[in-house]
Amino acid sequence: MFGNDAGGESFEETLRSIAAALSGYIERSIENVDPDEVADSIGVDAAMAREWVESAGGWLSALTENLGGHLARRVAGPERTTVRVDPLGGAAPNPLDLPSDDQGLALAALESGRWIVEPGADALAARGEGPGPTDALGMVRELRVRDWISADGKLTQAGRHALNRWLDAAASS
Repeated sequence: MFGNDAGGESFEETLRSIAAALSGYIERSIENVDPDEVADSIGVDAAMAREWVESAGGWLSALTENLGGHLARRVAGPERTTVRVDPLGGAAPNPLDLPSDDQGLALAALESGRWIVEPGADALAARGEGPGPTDALGMVRELRVRDWISADGKLTQAGRHALNRWLDAAASS
């Protein structure tokens, strides 16, 4: 953004040099403070005044330590890097979603005990008579990611509410 000066130092390097000189000046100034004189002038214990001076000196040193780099970055402006943002990166299934027909059927079959989640397999399986699930593995993932079923395949409270929403939607159509 800025060119070099006659000495070959860039503007950013000049800012860093100024900040380093300022930091050195502050450190020397703190070293020259007489804590006893401060204590006498404000009427406090000399040990407490020394502690204040050391604390203030440490704070100022830490503050000015990276001042040059910080100023250089602010003056130079933000770096022009391309950041790829996934517009759906923060999107996640919501427990308040309306279940699809397959999800609603699975929730109903799990609630009635006609289907179970096979222990260790994390897949749906039919128990007794009736048709089994078409996507035994994928459906378990879909239901768990929405917190509709627990690890052992039982409907959670959110799952029961989802089942009720699905049943209400089916009844009204």
